[in-house]
Amino acid sequence: MDYYEIGQRIRKIRKAHKLSQEALAEKVGISVTHMSHIETGNTKLSLPVLVDLSAVLGVRTDELLFGADGEGEAAVRSAAAEAILSLLDSCTTPQLRVIEDTVKAVKASLEQHF
Repeated sequence: MDYYEIGQRIRKIRKAHKLSQEALAEKVGISVTHMSHIETGNTKLSLPVLVDLSAVLGVRTDELLFGADGEGEAAVRSAAAEAILSLLDSCTTPQLRVIEDTVKAVKASLEQHF
């Protein structure tokens, strides 16, 4: 786990919210020194502080840990693709055609709503 990168993401989001280190530290209930050390990666981040930071900054904890489009999303996509391929391996050709049509319809619907 790269604590420096996590700290830099926290700093970037904090600045986007126009919060000083002092203001964020106060909202989270930690010292300004501790907040500074988190942002520079000089200290490991505890789970309670991570959760409090994500709540105050209005982001998910995985965004702080991995970034908006970071390693976390790639790992989830890879695992989901593997699981789907495993399921498809046991399908007959007619079943695959039905599944393909279903996936296309679901994707089109998701694109309209998300």
